[in-house]
Amino acid sequence: MEIEEMKEAPELILRPAAMYAFLQVFPVLAIAILFLIIAWWIFSGLIWLSLATILVAYYHFMYIRNTRYFITPQVIRIRTGLFSKRLDNLEMYRIKDYVITQPLILQLFRLMNLTLKTTDPENKTIRLTGIPVSDIVDTIRGHVQEARQHNRIFEVN
Repeated sequence: MEIEEMKEAPELILRPAAMYAFLQVFPVLAIAILFLIIAWWIFSGLIWLSLATILVAYYHFMYIRNTRYFITPQVIRIRTGLFSKRLDNLEMYRIKDYVITQPLILQLFRLMNLTLKTTDPENKTIRLTGIPVSDIVDTIRGHVQEARQHNRIFEVN
């Protein structure tokens, strides 16, 4: 009996950009700086509150940067978490729609958010946030079409 090797197309790995993570934690860092200024001028005990706020910002920054989006022709896997990991899987044939959003600040840094609307009961929408501007939607669309043909799934509206 011969066993055929399944050669899967290489996966594409994306993650949120460092600038996106920084933009997300910037308000918390601003509060930490405010606490530092107050600690300097009024009450030195607030320096601990400032340090705690900086630690929260650092954790949030690392959490965002540790997010990974693995895109293969069959599935999208989203891995999140630092201490406690979570892995979400979305079959390509379940993707119904693609929405790209680029607020002004993301446009300045050539970043985008991609929202995938799905028929998956667990994950109605999947967000790939802070990823570099690219033609990833075309790649995903091609994978979706291939997966639907392979699984003989037809869309009925």
